[in-house]
Amino acid sequence: MDKKNFAIFIDLENTGGKVITLNRVIEKVKIKGDILIGKVYGYQEAFSGLKEVLLSNTFNVLPSIKYGVNQKNNLDIQLVIDALDVAYTNDLIDCFCIVSGDSDYTPLVGKLKSMGKYVLGISRSEVASNIFIKACNEFIFLESVTTDSSSPASDEDDTYSDPDDLSEVLEKIISDQADTDGTMFVSELKKTLLRLRPEFSEKSYGYSSFGKLLNVMETRYHTIKVFGDNNSLKVKLLGNQKNMSGEISKSNWVNILQSLLNKLKSSGFNRVNPSIIKSELQKKYPDFDERQIGFKKFSDMMKRLEKEKIIRIEFNEAKTMLIKIL
Repeated sequence: MDKKNFAIFIDLENTGGKVITLNRVIEKVKIKGDILIGKVYGYQEAFSGLKEVLLSNTFNVLPSIKYGVNQKNNLDIQLVIDALDVAYTNDLIDCFCIVSGDSDYTPLVGKLKSMGKYVLGISRSEVASNIFIKACNEFIFLESVTTDSSSPASDEDDTYSDPDDLSEVLEKIISDQADTDGTMFVSELKKTLLRLRPEFSEKSYGYSSFGKLLNVMETRYHTIKVFGDNNSLKVKLLGNQKNMSGEISKSNWVNILQSLLNKLKSSGFNRVNPSIIKSELQKKYPDFDERQIGFKKFSDMMKRLEKEKIIRIEFNEAKTMLIKIL
């Protein structure tokens, strides 16, 4: 697996200025590689809760100083200048992450790709431009990054001794970084884990080696499989053998969607692309198919929820459907 070195440029307004959201974005990028350079744009006192996250990750901060009507454009231009400066002067950086969905960044993405750089885009679905999405090598909706944990993240998030939490992180890493056959070397798994949790040590769990800890977690959680000899130990995710959530039916689907929408709203997402809702639903119910509960299309389900006054269907300037969570 090739090592990736990232420079990450974050539009704070796009993330909503939440600690949990920023932590999840950083975690997602660290799973993919090392963050060597981090810069955030549009910092203001309303985002003071982010100070610890920004300082602990050694991010440079460009504040938002309100003067005139073109402040946002100025910050956008500064982000482009900084990204190109890094691309031309720092040979260590081979990957760029741009946390914004503004189509104005599309020429930047094109230039970076022409220089052989890998570009990862992350943005809220309601403001993500289709042009920008397609221009990136990889694009992730911010909602899926923020809601991919079944347990709420702590704002402090500075201790990781809970085995449940460790199991969840390992599953994320394997899911994202496994080879095409679904396997991953245990040594690479630990390297990636240490990027996310520099203080991690298997000894704090009472085991002399990482392999022994994984064997115990395999037995306890039944979500991973460890195999191979000590010199080439590998790990893979086991299939979703049990669905503790039951099934979606005509009698319970409204309540299930209501719960999912409340989770998105509590995470700071009031307007989302319907594809996000369906994707999150399929994470919990892999066999979900709207036709099984009497709908021809997923959009028909959304129209029903609108009648129930749970959501409101809207369209942006590009005529893309958005769901306003009421």
